[in-house]
Amino acid sequence: MSELLAGPIADRHAALGATFAEFGGWNMPVSYAGTVAEHTAVREAVAIFDVSHLGKALVSGPGAAEFVNSTLTNDLRKIAPGKAQYTLCCNESGGVVDDLIAYLVGDDEVYLVPNAANTATVVAKLKEVAPEGISVVDQHREFAVFAVQGPRSPEVLAGLGLPADIEYMAFADAELSTADGPKPVRVCRTGYTGERGYEVLPRWDDAGAVFDTLYEAVAAAGGQAAGLGARDTLRTEMGYALHGHELSPEISPVQARSSWAVGWDKPSFFGRDALLAEKENGPARRLYGLKAVGRGVPRAGCAVRLGDTVIGECTSGTFSPTLKQGIALALLDTASGVKKGDEVVIDVRGRDLPCEVVIPPFVPSHV
Repeated sequence: MSELLAGPIADRHAALGATFAEFGGWNMPVSYAGTVAEHTAVREAVAIFDVSHLGKALVSGPGAAEFVNSTLTNDLRKIAPGKAQYTLCCNESGGVVDDLIAYLVGDDEVYLVPNAANTATVVAKLKEVAPEGISVVDQHREFAVFAVQGPRSPEVLAGLGLPADIEYMAFADAELSTADGPKPVRVCRTGYTGERGYEVLPRWDDAGAVFDTLYEAVAAAGGQAAGLGARDTLRTEMGYALHGHELSPEISPVQARSSWAVGWDKPSFFGRDALLAEKENGPARRLYGLKAVGRGVPRAGCAVRLGDTVIGECTSGTFSPTLKQGIALALLDTASGVKKGDEVVIDVRGRDLPCEVVIPPFVPSHV
């Protein structure tokens, strides 16, 4: 196995007592004070995540936005410069190579934030079809990403002189005063938790100074650092897809209830023909939420039964700290006729766990 990649502030995580695990080829902090405490901080106050493992890529040149719009699923024409958009990079069979955020800087510049393990693949796929004059550059190790999430996040950013009153999915470039001097950052009102929040992108070499400043302000507001454990429980409660689980080269946006991120009227994007056909014919399986009726915690890979028939499997499963019960996301066969409100059974290590079929999110969104 190749050596795990380290983010720019590994020393800070160690000093804060983090436990680590591999994720997407990176050595990532899983938790500091415990996943439930960090999850609760996001829902009730504020927390800061280091998600610098996320990819970064710059598409630039005359007509860069038009080029990106002809390849990725969502319609960039629906947003103006200064806004960001959730979108998908699909393969020709309609499966998802990656889901990512596209920052529309202008007609000639689009900044992309893919997932860690998929950045090189997305960059290569775009480069392969880029016309002359369009540059696609992998900037994975040039910028860090810190997510400040929770109901008190606006006061944290405002107190540091950063733009906090921007619209959801809007971004602005700013300067953060740190003990090491002013540092340029890009601030976007996005996140992966379902709470009001922001992602702050400094240069990789400025990451330590920027994190120290943000963390101090978060702690002063009654918050704390949070790791991948809380990030996963928070996103599962919202029903947010995780690539490799709810989305993959074998799982399409139609199956994953991500059709809203497809510009169906566009003449061109990767996988268009296959996705149009699947939309017209209906998918063979579809993503649902499952809420445990009894005691037990479902996990990814657990089989799901309706009566005596296996109708699918869990793509993600966890204990919900907010609901205090087990929850799961699952791809279920549409031919089974399963619907919201039905009761199904999850096989958790040979024990039956009754669950109610729901449509995510499991808890209200406050973005």
